[in-house]
Amino acid sequence: MKTFLTSLLLICFINQIIAQNLSNLSFGTDSTFEVVSWNIEWFPKNGTITANYVQTILTNLQADVYALQEIDDTTLLKSVVANIPGYECYFKSDWFAGLAYVYNTNTVQINGQYEIYTSQPYWNAFPRSPQVLEITFDGEDYVIINNHFKCCGDGTLNTNDPNDEENRRLTSVTLLKQYIDSLFINERVIVVGDLNDILTDASSNNVFQTLIDDTANYVFADMQIAQGSNNDWSYPTWPSHLDHILISDELFAAFSKPNSIVACIRIDDYMSNWYAYENNISDHRPVGLKLEMDSLIISSIIETNTADKILIKIVDVLGRKTKSSKNKPLFYIYEDGTVEKKIIIE
Repeated sequence: MKTFLTSLLLICFINQIIAQNLSNLSFGTDSTFEVVSWNIEWFPKNGTITANYVQTILTNLQADVYALQEIDDTTLLKSVVANIPGYECYFKSDWFAGLAYVYNTNTVQINGQYEIYTSQPYWNAFPRSPQVLEITFDGEDYVIINNHFKCCGDGTLNTNDPNDEENRRLTSVTLLKQYIDSLFINERVIVVGDLNDILTDASSNNVFQTLIDDTANYVFADMQIAQGSNNDWSYPTWPSHLDHILISDELFAAFSKPNSIVACIRIDDYMSNWYAYENNISDHRPVGLKLEMDSLIISSIIETNTADKILIKIVDVLGRKTKSSKNKPLFYIYEDGTVEKKIIIE
């Protein structure tokens, strides 16, 4: 009995220390859309201690979507997320490869969840199939693609060797770009994950060069982090920046707004030191994208004759993009800026 009480007191003490040290950690806001990519190094790295830390971190960051890699214990992650009000998690069950999403159910509407490049011909390029999440946030649709590319290599790209690690990552990039260019050419696309390579290699060895060169359609939001101080990189153990966020041109305007940022979230700054973070949570830091949004002001409704107007979209009372349906209030937004509130009675 004495041993049990001692253990219980120790757990309570650890939880109190976690809460105190991470109390100032924040990222998300009510006026922005946030996507955070985080490799949690085969969660849970240190059992319930890791679980307690992760619960506190996810709660305090308050991001709309978390794209996670290296989730080993899905049952424990579900338990962690169940203790965070307003959040749910998603895993693909066909062949679990450690990828997961955690999202805010109050701000994010899920429209589709699936994996791509799952068949045998693509296993060399994608040892872990990319996981796609189609969502609506504030009335706008987004496509998020979570990845964990092949690791390792010697830094030299050998396109003649199909097993060369750099060449495998190059193939991953090529296939992802083809997929987006073919199916999501006009969509707001965010590609995230532990991509296991750096953005700043010389072009001859840069697996991302085709995306970097296509400046009209893509930009790595975290390029400035990659080009900056190694103190802000996502993988400090072997100083390198391996976790990236790519956005499509439909998001360029939002990313250029004053309150939009991308950051490597240095959680270790809120702990005693880097080793406390690495030993108990992960060897990767999360990387987060925050986009300033144009808020939909539903209170400014103009009742007018809309027979000759061009309809842009329909949203529900929460500002989520939807289709025309019966027996509920919807807002029809037209090209000239007018809005019509309509309820179709069955």
